[in-house]
Amino acid sequence: MTTTPELTPAADTALNGALSEVQNQIARTDSKASVLMAVVTGSLAAIGAAGSSVTLPLVGAIAAGTGAAALVVAAALLLSVIRPRLGGNDRASFPYWSRLSPDEVREELAEDRRQHAIAALSRIAVAKHKTLQRAVDAIRTGGALLVIAALALIGGAL
Repeated sequence: MTTTPELTPAADTALNGALSEVQNQIARTDSKASVLMAVVTGSLAAIGAAGSSVTLPLVGAIAAGTGAAALVVAAALLLSVIRPRLGGNDRASFPYWSRLSPDEVREELAEDRRQHAIAALSRIAVAKHKTLQRAVDAIRTGGALLVIAALALIGGAL
């Protein structure tokens, strides 16, 4: 076991703050993804229900189908945001600790590994944020295409 040098109170506070911040960022992305997933699945359900009772002009049908496909892509991206990441070979996470005996856990926790946890969790948070961005882009695309489909329906009814 290696010994960890003593931290100044300011460094200790900074590590605690950074660890808390990155944990909060992960929780925020999971919450956002869950809310967006509810919106996307509700939209897909509405499209499915309307699809059987509405006849669209060709342009509208293409736009509606492509828009629905974009929402399916968004749903897949959102699922990947909330999917647990259990690799955990960074020695600073519960997946790693789950493979240890209680005595080994105590030995591991005797060394301050917050900086390792911050780095590992930050990589997870950035990946989740990037995937969330792509999902939002897919939702926007799907929404725009569905607006085109609705306009085609209105234009066809006139």
